[in-house]
Amino acid sequence: QVQLIESGGGLVQAGGSLRLSCVTSGRTVSNLNCGWFRQAPGKGREFVAAITWRLGRTEYADSVKGRFTISRDIAKNTVYLQMNSLKPGDTAVYFCAADRDITNGDYVPHYATEFDSWGQGTQVTVSS
Repeated sequence: QVQLIESGGGLVQAGGSLRLSCVTSGRTVSNLNCGWFRQAPGKGREFVAAITWRLGRTEYADSVKGRFTISRDIAKNTVYLQMNSLKPGDTAVYFCAADRDITNGDYVPHYATEFDSWGQGTQVTVSS
């Protein structure tokens, strides 16, 4: 069983920055594919970014490319999402997710169904 605990959400003005953190337990991030998703009110859960277990390969949604960066600290069992140049459209609950299937080389999972563990979510609100 993998547990994920997110932190770092909050209220920020457009153009500002936030860094989300996700601490994992039950399995180290070096043996997990990890990702971030978000869900705005009335919308479905949307892929934001992911990082693979072995080489740390990353992938991003087009809407956040160049503004968000996913990274990890293996020693701290923590995955980060650095969010810069935030826009009101980024307002959502952000969820950390983990995929225990590491048999696919450096394939980057990006569908919600590919992740089997989820955090409780952290609210990010960007004001205009």
